[in-house]
Amino acid sequence: MTEAPEIGFATADDVPALVALLGELFSQEADFQPDPEKQRRALDYLLAHPEAGRLFVLREAGRVIGMANALCSVSTAEGGPVLMLEDVIVAAHARGRGLGGQLIEHVIDWARREGFLRVTLLTDGANAGAQRFYRACGFSRSGMVLYRLGLHSPSRA
Repeated sequence: MTEAPEIGFATADDVPALVALLGELFSQEADFQPDPEKQRRALDYLLAHPEAGRLFVLREAGRVIGMANALCSVSTAEGGPVLMLEDVIVAAHARGRGLGGQLIEHVIDWARREGFLRVTLLTDGANAGAQRFYRACGFSRSGMVLYRLGLHSPSRA
């Protein structure tokens, strides 16, 4: 009998596995490139500042095989707290078993219990499979258009 996967909050011990998953994710996306040091720095920040967001992990037989990053914000349109869901990935070898849907459902249930009013996410425009997946999880396409401005720290001489 196979042990059921577990979903919970990430710990510092999970960071190496999360960096590897983010490397897999960012290798698939047009807008991002894997950079283990940047990913480690951001994960460490979130673990140290849970008010900024929560990292969820999907474990099977004690091994991290999936993750989701729920970033906390406040929406004036909604009149309260909202989540931006990022970095949703299940390792390639574990896909196709409904685990990603379980992970999303877990995060949404947590968000409801915590009083969040909306969950927003972005997905690569060319990733039709991810778009189908998110629609199957209850998400609908927004009429909003994403714009981005990168702010890089000036070098310190």
